Amino acid sequence: MEINDTSNAEKRLVARFLDMFIKFGLILALGSFCFTVISPFMNMLLWALILAVTLYPLHQRFASRMGNKQGLAATVLVLLGVLLIVLPTIAMITSLGDSVSALITRVSSDSLVIPPPSDRVMVIPVVGEKIYVVWMKASTDLPGLVKSYGPQLGEITRHVLTILASMSGGLIGFVFSFIVAGIMMAWGAAGAVSATNIATRITDERKGPALTRLCTSTIRAVAMGVIGVAFIQALLAGIVMAIAGIPAVGIFFVLALILGIAQVPVILVTAPAIAIMWMTGDHGTAMNIVFTILLIIAGMADNVLKPVLLGRGVDVPMPVVLLGALGGMATNGILGMFIGATLLSIGYRIFMAWVNEGPSGPTLSGQDAL
Repeated sequence: MEINDTSNAEKRLVARFLDMFIKFGLILALGSFCFTVISPFMNMLLWALILAVTLYPLHQRFASRMGNKQGLAATVLVLLGVLLIVLPTIAMITSLGDSVSALITRVSSDSLVIPPPSDRVMVIPVVGEKIYVVWMKASTDLPGLVKSYGPQLGEITRHVLTILASMSGGLIGFVFSFIVAGIMMAWGAAGAVSATNIATRITDERKGPALTRLCTSTIRAVAMGVIGVAFIQALLAGIVMAIAGIPAVGIFFVLALILGIAQVPVILVTAPAIAIMWMTGDHGTAMNIVFTILLIIAGMADNVLKPVLLGRGVDVPMPVVLLGALGGMATNGILGMFIGATLLSIGYRIFMAWVNEGPSGPTLSGQDAL
């Protein structure tokens, strides 16, 4: 009898494990299928969610003045975003593509003239002499230099064209992300409840709301205090450069955006642009002075934008934001730059909240304790 009872218990145990593994396998297969279906739109949806969370307070202000019409407020906000942000960005990236295309055409047709280097280049430590030799070769015999470095230049050109194509796709995703973000904001209240319920289901009733608040505050802090400030500053500088007729505006725009995210003064980008304007511009002294003042203001605009957009600062180390931005840009283009910076910052703050909590409960009384 005992042997039969043991055998029956073993059979029931095996049946339960088998049932559990079958259920787990089906859930895993369903999750894998769903991820495969939605993966082409993942970046767009993530950026739309970031935009929706960031702009939701502004959306609510619009809605309060429109009779609490959530859909109308979202539509107006999306149209303003496309008009004030997306269209100028498209112009900047298009300028970048045109500059690269013009450079390749001039090099191919042997019509590019490079001035000889100054003797001061040779005094640069370590690399000065090598730079001088290559620069002088480009000045005197550009076709020969291109021929000698043909494979390397071809590889660089291929990478540049790949980046430009990725940026073009990112801009299309940027537009659709704004539209999707508008839909999310129109259903913002229900979305907030769902996010809290999901976080509660993953953790517990105490940690769930805290986790939602932590993610929301991090998204708004990084998107407004870092990415938003860098984006607005780069856009201001790019618009002034475009009006001033400075060549390669798109390149300056991307460099200013990266430096802004890295919290490096954008004046490092606007200063060379000012020098190029004075050397090549034909606006006259008075207009050059006006454009110089505007570019200096644009290069230092973060000192005003940061207190306005975000009063308390960002509780994430800048290397984390920079690594997220550069890693996201390397994998998913210009859209990945924004997504990477935000997601890595969220991951950092969640990890530090978990560390601060400790094995015996919260060790800090700050907002990062879950």
